Amino acid sequence: MDVGAAHDPEGAGGERALAEIVARRAPDLLGQDPATFGERLRALQRELTRFLLHYQFGIDEVLTKVNILREEFVHTHDHSPIEHVSSRLKSMDSLLDKVRRTGCEPTLPAIRERIRDVAGIRITCSFVSDAYWVVDMLARQPDVEVVEIKDYIAHPKPNGYRSLHMIVRIPVFLSDRTEHVHVELQVRTIAMDFWASVEHQLYYKYDREVPAHLVAELDDAARVASELDARMGRLRDELRGTDPR
Repeated sequence: MDVGAAHDPEGAGGERALAEIVARRAPDLLGQDPATFGERLRALQRELTRFLLHYQFGIDEVLTKVNILREEFVHTHDHSPIEHVSSRLKSMDSLLDKVRRTGCEPTLPAIRERIRDVAGIRITCSFVSDAYWVVDMLARQPDVEVVEIKDYIAHPKPNGYRSLHMIVRIPVFLSDRTEHVHVELQVRTIAMDFWASVEHQLYYKYDREVPAHLVAELDDAARVASELDARMGRLRDELRGTDPR
């Protein structure tokens, strides 16, 4: 979930997305006076830039919370439950692809309401119990509104994917108002993250048509990763003897 081209909403991807939105909204942009087209187009581009920036600010707000927890545990506890954190903001091209796939109305208010993974953060932990602990700590913060939690650790996807998915709604304090944006968090162990990374690369390489023998290998690897998480959790409990919390 690395930060990439999505941070440049006016770059190449943004220009392609902008062209598609302009095509959809051409009558409105032209209005009654074609001479104002350029002005209206610039206004639309600013609107799209602000739209993505609000989600980037949402990422920044959540990252601040996560980093505070991480620093607190590093300095005041015997271990930190958070090993690694990364983030990503969907590019406008990727966002429009999802609009098409989901049948969402191609307007910013509809996208804001229906598509809740524009902003994403991934948190990697050493142990399964740490993943649940991180989700619980974030959920208890008073300005974090938990919209949805999907537990793919207790109930893995059919392909073996395991992770905790959490959609939160975060206030973003702007100069003239407060906006609330959705941020998706994926919280998983190192083993889960390794498996998901390989699975993603295979599905990308084979354009989602992964050969059957590799699907079987992935399925077995998911089982092994789950067993590793369980074994490492038992070893930690044995070493500590008591609940570290």
